[in-house]
This record gives sequence, C-alpha cells and structure tokens, in this order.
Amino acid sequence: MIAIVYSGSKTAFWKIARDGKTIAECTMPGINPCFNDQKTILQYLNKKATLINHAESIKKIYVFAAGASSDERKDELAKTLGMFFRYSKITVKDDLYGAAISACYNNSGIVAILGSGANCAYFDGKKPEKNNYGLGYVFGDEGSANYLGKTILKLFVQNKLPADLHKDFESKYNLDRPQILEKVYKKPMAQQFLSSFFDFFLEHRTNKFILQIIENAFELYFETYLLPTIKLHPGKEIHFVGLVAGNFQDELRAIAKKHGLEITTITKEPIYNLLNYYSN
Repeated sequence: MIAIVYSGSKTAFWKIARDGKTIAECTMPGINPCFNDQKTILQYLNKKATLINHAESIKKIYVFAAGASSDERKDELAKTLGMFFRYSKITVKDDLYGAAISACYNNSGIVAILGSGANCAYFDGKKPEKNNYGLGYVFGDEGSANYLGKTILKLFVQNKLPADLHKDFESKYNLDRPQILEKVYKKPMAQQFLSSFFDFFLEHRTNKFILQIIENAFELYFETYLLPTIKLHPGKEIHFVGLVAGNFQDELRAIAKKHGLEITTITKEPIYNLLNYYSN
C-alpha cells in the first residue's frame, strides 16, 4: 500500500492506493515545513480517521510539499511524518518536482505552477532546474491564490471595489480593516488566510472587474516567471499545474496566445497523475 501527498501552503491532498487502485483519500491543511512545525503537522494527522486507520498498512509515502526546498526541510518533514507512519518509507520532494512529474512524467518541458503559490522551472525529465523564483507569499507568488487574495483584500480595505463586489465581499467574510491587518501581520498561517479568498474569484468569475484582476495577475506571472524561463529554453512544451490555472484555463490560454505561446497541458489536481506514476 502506498500514499501520495501533494501539498501547497493551503491544502494537502492525500491518496492511498493498493495495486494501483485508490482505496482512501482525504485533505487537510497544507504541511509546508517553512510554516508548520512538528506539533502542528502531527495534530493535523491525528484528526484524520482515514490516515489513522491506514497508518500501519502504508509501506511507502511520496510527499510533494511547498516549502520542502532544502535537504534540511525535506528531512525535517520526513522525520515528522515518520513519527505517525512508523512502518513507512517516506520520500519528500518539493511541490515543483511533483508538478513536473505530474505534467511531464519522464519527458522534458517547462512546468508552471499556479496554485496557492507560484513557481516555474524547466524540467529535463529527471529534475527541475534551479531558479530564484520561489520567494513565497510575501515577496513572490505573482498570479497565485495568495497573490489574488492580497489583491482583493487591498482593494476592499481601500474601498476600491465596485459597490456590488464590496457588498458581496463584506457579506461573505464579515471582515473589517483591523481584523484583516491582524490576520495578515500578527496571526499565524497568513498564507492560508490569503489564499482562502480564491473562492470569491470562483464565485464571481463572470464579473468584468474580477476577470480584469485575473488577467492582470496572469500577465504578471508570465512576465515574472514564464517568459524568462522560455527565453532560456525556447521551443519547449509548456505545462501548467494548480487550482488557479485549472479553474481559469480560458483566461490563461488567452494570455499565452497574446504572447504567441501555446499551452500544452493544464493539470488542475496533479495528485491523480502522481498516483498513476508511482503506482506503476
């Protein structure tokens, strides 16, 4: 029995399989080793009956997590998970590696992440090329759910949303300026708080103002991540991975067309392809 875990900063997706067939699955808050300590991760695990019931039967776990970018953080996360899954061999890679395998399998290509966070890299069929893009939700993540959350919150606080959107936002979240600033600057897990507002974009996806925010965010993503990568690796297939890319495929392809580019694949939930890859 094996388990596949694909985790952004907001959500960790788990699938447990035997002989290539999924027998259980669940989600939990993201297990980013940059933000979640050992105690917090173990608390998440111990709240999931699915994982408790299968913990002793799982022999291999493949984890792909945002924030697992260094050997130290990979070892730290593997050690923490090993305290819960005592009979499992645990392999930890970062989410970019997982996205690359999901999109390309063993082929080369450019892998673009647009989920709760953002990243981009050339994948040679074995490993993603190192880059300086992964700056996290404070300095980076342009185009991601985190970035969109920051954008809508700023517009709301500054009273720059159209009246109908301002009313809907206020009604849905019941937040005021002091609460927002406290959650962003003082409370833990600010990145989860920011990315949680992606639901508002989904609910208002036909609104012209919201679509303009999306298009501007995607344009910034192309300028910051994708176009510089393409310049270094021209002619390579382009693969997008993540919930933001998956939910706004038409808008993403339109921005690509504007730059004379064609997107080969868009994978909304990479865990399915990862499960297939590691089961076989």
